[in-house]
Formats: sequence, C-alpha cells, structure tokens
Amino acid sequence: MAEIKDLFEAYSEGALPQEGGYIVSVFFDDNSNYTRFEAISYGNVKDIYQTEEGMTFQADGRKLYVLYEPVSFIHKGTDPCYRRDSFRIPYRFKELERYVTKRQDRIYIAKEPVETYTSFTVLNEMGDNESYVVYQSDDAGEMIGNFVYMTLWKNMRIAKGDAEKAKEILMKVIPVWMKPFGGFEEEQA
Repeated sequence: MAEIKDLFEAYSEGALPQEGGYIVSVFFDDNSNYTRFEAISYGNVKDIYQTEEGMTFQADGRKLYVLYEPVSFIHKGTDPCYRRDSFRIPYRFKELERYVTKRQDRIYIAKEPVETYTSFTVLNEMGDNESYVVYQSDDAGEMIGNFVYMTLWKNMRIAKGDAEKAKEILMKVIPVWMKPFGGFEEEQA
C-alpha cells in the first residue's frame, strides 16, 4: 500500500525519497471555492532544499494539474495560462479535459503532464493549503487519484458521482505522468 506523508515534515525528518517519488499539493482560494491541485512526479534528483518561498527540487519533474471552478468563478472565461498567479496553470482550455458537475461547477483535468527540467519549487503551505509526498509503490497513482477524489467530495462538497467522474478522467493520464524518468522519451521514439 502506498505511503503518504506531509512533504515538509518528511523533509525535516530526512525522509524524502531521493531516487524519485510523487508530490501532490492542493491550493484553496481564500475568497471562493476555487481549488488547484498540482501533482508532480520527480526523478534524477540532484538536491532538495528549502527556500523562503518553498521547497526546491533540483530534479526532473512532470506536473499534472486539476482545477475546480465554482459556477460563480469570475475568471472562468480566461484561459488558465493567462490568469493571475494564484489562478494560473500552464494550460489553455484546449489542453484540458472539462467536466461540468450537476450544479454547473467546472473541473478541468490536464490531458498531458508538463515536463520540468533541472528544477521546480513546491510552494510553502499556508492557510489550508497542503503538500504531501507519496512514496513509490504499485498503487501510488491510485492514492493520488483518491486524494483528489476525496478532496473534491469532502472539502468542496461536490456530489460523490461528480468526484468519481473527475477521478476517472484523471486516472487516464496518471500512467503517463508516472512513467520513470529516462525511459519515457525512448518509448515515444
């Protein structure tokens, strides 16, 4: 069974996987139910250290995003890549799978992960925002899917069926996101 632990706690205990692993973060907006999930698979680790803004990984990474937008979200007509920082992800609408819930909220799931080379930073936890490390195991992808599902269902209070549908869409892209570093490019050739 996959093990999950608070990212910053694992770092302070020296328990972050140096050979690679998975990080899942959730960022809640203070003024609405808008929520952004960021999942990162990482490998080829050279160094991990804390900075003022968060935890920097000198490693390769694949980022996968999920957005939850309440029906009242005022920036819903703007591509996510053009929004201000707290609402921005590196995708246009055409690069996202859109699911509309029964109450007309929108959930956007990236169709493909975004590659990061050399380094990336996981922002500090503030307010209700959380970041976790998921250790490598056969069911790590399922654990991350369940984390998104449970957060949508329990925290965002969307219908259980809508949360299950969002997880189903997410689980289609997770295998690509989880591919080991060094082998993915060779398989594409």
